[in-house]
Amino acid sequence: MSLVSQERLEQLSKISLFHGLTPDALALIAEATSEERHGLGTKIFQHGEAGDKLYVLVEGKVRISREVPGMGEEALAVLGPGNVFGEMSLLDESPRSADAVVHERCRLLVLSKDAFDDLLFLHKDLAYEVLWNIVRMLTGRLRETNEKLTFLSVSGKF
Repeated sequence: MSLVSQERLEQLSKISLFHGLTPDALALIAEATSEERHGLGTKIFQHGEAGDKLYVLVEGKVRISREVPGMGEEALAVLGPGNVFGEMSLLDESPRSADAVVHERCRLLVLSKDAFDDLLFLHKDLAYEVLWNIVRMLTGRLRETNEKLTFLSVSGKF
């Protein structure tokens, strides 16, 4: 295994989305990823665009936000190392649901939808584990959103 792949393997092993995967499964994912670096203010993707990549934040910060008509940008989250974003584009054909903008110079590992689909098709055990981890991650985010909506409703800010 190359040095780059070994570094990626170590980075991916720390990501909750890939928790519980065997070293061989992580190596398959590491080989399927590429690396991107972006400077402050770079728009990684924009609301409404077609999505075809999942991003793993290795260094730096990324702001996930939406433009609210008449109000401007509403930050939904500021993500740091270890966070994953863009995963919904791997699961459906819908356009991006938010903007992703570099908040602090960053380094990302990128997994394309095509590479992801190939991995899941060829490695059924990997597919099972990764998809269950995605379900857990999305369920956690939905619970957080429900709590925020409840707070806004009760506080009269909704």
